[in-house]
Amino acid sequence: MSELNQPSERNQRQRIFITGASGCIGHYLVETLLNDTPHDLFLLVRNPDKLLFPWQNEPRIQVIQDDIRHIDAHAELLKTIDTAILAATSWGGAPEIYDINVTGNHRLMELLDGDRCQQVLYFSTASILDRNNLPLKEAGEIGTDYIRSKYQCYMQLPELAIYPKVTTVFPTLVFGGDKDKPYSHISAGITEVTKWIGLIRFLKADGSFHFAHGKDIALVVTHLVDHPPAPQASRQVIIGNPALTIDRTIEEICDYLGKHIYFRIPLSMWLADRIIDWFNIRMADWDRFCLQYRHFVYNQPVHPETLGLQPYCPTVADLMRVSGVLPG
Repeated sequence: MSELNQPSERNQRQRIFITGASGCIGHYLVETLLNDTPHDLFLLVRNPDKLLFPWQNEPRIQVIQDDIRHIDAHAELLKTIDTAILAATSWGGAPEIYDINVTGNHRLMELLDGDRCQQVLYFSTASILDRNNLPLKEAGEIGTDYIRSKYQCYMQLPELAIYPKVTTVFPTLVFGGDKDKPYSHISAGITEVTKWIGLIRFLKADGSFHFAHGKDIALVVTHLVDHPPAPQASRQVIIGNPALTIDRTIEEICDYLGKHIYFRIPLSMWLADRIIDWFNIRMADWDRFCLQYRHFVYNQPVHPETLGLQPYCPTVADLMRVSGVLPG
């Protein structure tokens, strides 16, 4: 049995507090929890109008309209919570991004009852880890405000009394969205990739990555709700399908679209730098670091199949299909 698949000490109905329900992952998470578990959900959202599902008719959902920066107003409710899933994030500039991504998350965890709450599932990002699943110092030094805030929040988790019960979830590249769910930032650009694939297919690039669809992330997190990591297991869960190289990804997209690759021109760092100069592309220090680092891969990524679950989107072809891209 996997260390992530240990029986829960309490499989009965839980009270689950969720932030970030109005986002892409949040929509898949609420849907999966409603379909696959008996739990009651308390959703902290700033704007309920962004919830694209009929929550008003669901007796197991209670929506709390507020901001995580005002979390002290809900201290009494938090004392009754069995599991907290913290998926809310701010992509904006300082200081709001630190107030929400660092201070707000830490304060919420401080307000939980350490005796009652069995687990906190905190969403970070795999971008703050290196290839050995250790904190990437560049993320804390030259990362964007978003990256630095995630780095700071993660590094300060051991200061919390509830830290032994915190499971940190690190999604890799997130895809997802449809008519009743908001699109992730990356999924919104899939049509642009297919539009330019006629040119992209003739380029060869050095790099690799993992990806995960929002539905598969929800499947993993829902499993963790009822099957927390065993006491001796790591509480660090990187969610992503097996690593893919950029070249292999292009090949799979071309196979799906029926495009042939006749030759490929290596896109070297020298050529990339010349293109950046020619088109006067502005790159922050973090962007340039990512261009040079290239291989954002991790040890033992978790996806539904590793937990014995049926995956929703395990391949690039599946990703194209669920994104509405027609084959051929």
